[in-house]
Amino acid sequence: MRAKDIMTQNIVCLEQTASIFDAAELMIGAGVSALPVVDAKGKMIGIVTEADLMRRGEIGTTTRESWLARLLADRDASAREYVRSHSRRVTEVMTREVVTAEEDMPLRQLVNLMEKHGIKRIPIVKDARLVGIVSRANILQALLSREPGEPMGHPSDEELRRAVVAELERHGWTSNWPTNVFANSGVVHLWGFVPGDEIRQAYRVAAENGRASNG
Repeated sequence: MRAKDIMTQNIVCLEQTASIFDAAELMIGAGVSALPVVDAKGKMIGIVTEADLMRRGEIGTTTRESWLARLLADRDASAREYVRSHSRRVTEVMTREVVTAEEDMPLRQLVNLMEKHGIKRIPIVKDARLVGIVSRANILQALLSREPGEPMGHPSDEELRRAVVAELERHGWTSNWPTNVFANSGVVHLWGFVPGDEIRQAYRVAAENGRASNG
C-alpha cells in the first residue's frame, strides 16, 4: 500500500489571510485537529494544529516564567514565543517546516516519518500542491482492510505445515536449536527448544499467522 491508496482527499484548508479565530472555528466545525494553510495559488505554506492554539493570551494559558527564568531567557526566543501566543494571524502561529510526502510513498516509510518526527499526520503533495493527508486514523483503516475474513475452506495439514515453516523462515529470531513443525487435524504443533519466553511467544504468533494465511 502507498500514500495515495489510503490518504484523505477531501481536505479542509485554511487561507493564509485567516485569523486564529477562523482556524479554531473551522477545526470545531469540521471536526479536525489540524488545518493545512495555503496561499492564493493553493500551495501549502504551513499547518496549524490544536496544539498551536492551546497557549493563548486571550484565555490566560500562556506559559508563566519566574523572574529568574525571564532574566536568563534568550531575548529572541522570548519574543518569538510572545508572537506565537499573542498574534492573531494564523501565519504567525502555524508550523512552517512541515513534513510532507509524495503519493507513491509506501506505508512503511510514512510510519517511519511519523515516528521519527513525533507527528500524527503527513500532508501528501504533488508538484508542491496539497492532494491529501495521511493520518494515524488512515493507518488504522489500512490495518482493518487486512483483517482476515471467514475461512473459505479447510487447508490440509501439509498446507498448514508449509505455511508455518515459511513464516518462520522469514525471521532471524528463530531458535538456534533444532525445532520442528507438525500439523494434525488442523492443529499446528511446534516441537523443539527455544531460549526464552519472548521467542516462544514469537513462535506461537508465527504459527497463528501461518495458519491464518491458509484459512
